[in-house]
Amino acid sequence: MSIIVKFFVAPDDRSASLALQSGPGRASESLSFGNFDPEEAVVEWECLLTGGSFEELVEAGEPRIVAGQDNDGCVVFALSPRLSTALADATHARLSDVAASWIRLRAEDGEVIGTEIADAIVGDLAALVSTARRQGQSVYCWVA
Repeated sequence: MSIIVKFFVAPDDRSASLALQSGPGRASESLSFGNFDPEEAVVEWECLLTGGSFEELVEAGEPRIVAGQDNDGCVVFALSPRLSTALADATHARLSDVAASWIRLRAEDGEVIGTEIADAIVGDLAALVSTARRQGQSVYCWVA
């Protein structure tokens, strides 16, 4: 799997959709990762942080695509308000627990994600969400 994943801050869906072709610009605060399915991950994180089921969230249209197609090309999607709130409000210990649970979920599907990487992804994303909320903005994800 070779995927580029960038979580970034934008004021609204229209602004976020501008990242579709080449990713978020340098003006956007962002985090770069790779080699995991971020659409699946955000749903799993929301389940782990807030309860509910993966199927219910997917049926509800999460994650919400704001630009692109969900098959062969680049895509931009929004983190749900519920996930954003849960990430921003979580303690460091809670985020570490979520990262550990996520590692176990991915291992059930044969994926290996290291503890340090999982902690960094979840922890750094929570910090980015907190920053975005203070600025009255939202967090999106660009996948290529």
